[in-house]
Amino acid sequence: MAAPMLRRVGLGRLWGFAWVDGGSGHRRGSPNGSTSSRRREQSSVAQQPLHTAQKPRKGGHKWAAVVGLEIHAQISSNSKLFSGSQVSFMAPPNSLVSFFDASLPGTLPVLNRRCVEAAVMTGLALNCHINKKSLFDRKHYFYSDLPAGYQITQQRLPIAANGSLTYGVFMGNKQSRMATKTVRIRQIQLEQDSGKSLHDDLRSQTLIDLNRAGVGLLEVVLEPDLCCGEEAAAVIKELQLILQALGTSQANMAEGQLRVDANISVHHPGEPLGVRTEVKNLNSIRFLAKAIDHEIQRQINELESGGEILNETRSFDCKLGCTVPMRDKEGKQDYRFMPEPNLPPLVLYDSASLPAGTESQQVINIDQIRDALPELPSATRERLVRRYGMLPEHSFTLLNEVGLLQFFQNVMKETRAEPKKVTSWVLNTLLGYLKHHNLAVSESPVTSSALAELLDLLDSKAISSAAAKQVFEELWKGEAKSAAQVVSEKQLELMQDREALEQLCQSTMEGHPQVVTDMKSGNPRAINKLIGLVRKATLNRADPAEIKDILERLSS
Repeated sequence: MAAPMLRRVGLGRLWGFAWVDGGSGHRRGSPNGSTSSRRREQSSVAQQPLHTAQKPRKGGHKWAAVVGLEIHAQISSNSKLFSGSQVSFMAPPNSLVSFFDASLPGTLPVLNRRCVEAAVMTGLALNCHINKKSLFDRKHYFYSDLPAGYQITQQRLPIAANGSLTYGVFMGNKQSRMATKTVRIRQIQLEQDSGKSLHDDLRSQTLIDLNRAGVGLLEVVLEPDLCCGEEAAAVIKELQLILQALGTSQANMAEGQLRVDANISVHHPGEPLGVRTEVKNLNSIRFLAKAIDHEIQRQINELESGGEILNETRSFDCKLGCTVPMRDKEGKQDYRFMPEPNLPPLVLYDSASLPAGTESQQVINIDQIRDALPELPSATRERLVRRYGMLPEHSFTLLNEVGLLQFFQNVMKETRAEPKKVTSWVLNTLLGYLKHHNLAVSESPVTSSALAELLDLLDSKAISSAAAKQVFEELWKGEAKSAAQVVSEKQLELMQDREALEQLCQSTMEGHPQVVTDMKSGNPRAINKLIGLVRKATLNRADPAEIKDILERLSS
């Protein structure tokens, strides 16, 4: 259904609504490859570090790195921020361009209600103060894919400010412990995207696609509270999960729906902050971490060798694994910010300030949006830890891998096995196989139902742990067999004949007298060896705990 777009009506400074296509639907962005997606230089981030990471340098000195991020998230909306043009990824070039998008004289912006609601929802989820009055500004600069010569943004008074984002970072090489940290959010502002330049090196020409021109963006400006690539990657992953949970952005980095600029500097603790460089257009969490860590080390090496850091904009070459210069920023560009004359102040309301008799379609109610917020990732993790008794780091992994939480919950619905056992199999066995074969959860040959059946067989002691792993390997082959069929065909049923098992243990001990002697003398490896020999004789069909019990009784 078409969604309302805010429009100024009459002579007063009030918002009315025109109904255009502005609901959630297909999304689009800039793909990787030859396409150059240029984000413009945004408001600078003052470097006031909350906490920094220190790195030893030659001579015993230490360096502290300071990292701030500016994130541009494409709003999930069927239409653009100020026009009714459709938003669709990979549409034919220049097929989704209105007169306003092309900046034809006499065209006027019409604000998309869906984009405003998405900004308010995101601000609330990120603990921001929502400004009941916000302003739009023109930011002037000239580039071929910006037809108007200016971008409509919110420079002076954004829609949301002063928030925070809590995220988790794994500690140690084994990533077995997680630390919770917080980064401050300076502001969230609405702005329109630019077009896209496609460089044709063969013909030595640049082509312009305006499909993306005017698409609604949320710019989230973080304070420089980060100290390394790992922290930055964790922040972006958490923000990505929040945006997806809210439905305000698909945040697909591969399609350009989430792009990051990183501001980086290094200095000695206790000394003034260093000169900052900016790394633009990072569209992968992995590349974001690599780019930041490389830039930190590059600056340290440059300073230690007697050089100086230039205030410049750089890009990350993923093939070379390093940052490369794009342009210098020594001469500050004058964007000539000015109020947008065609857009009045954006006024929002809460339940207390809502004028009497106002229809809900005529205004945006902050409290109403707050009440409709879905469960956020942090709350989901708390629920998982509380309900299933899992470790916090396990809850992070379940949410961070796309589709893994749903897979886990589906298994839990169909199995009698303990939650901890299900967690172990999903996170260790299943996820290990997926990563080894470079597959997504949705591509897993082992379905949640198949794994649930396997865990039921294991829980009822119909098979041993070793046999269960064999069954999983067979299920992974994707031959449409059930776990029970695999167990029957491979004869993997757990050995139930206690008397026969005792005879095997007795004959194994008689055949390895020295190992028995070592076992009686207290050597723990000896009994493990005997257990292994008995299990081999039973084709892994015996319970190791039962074997151990029999061996200890026979040797006493």
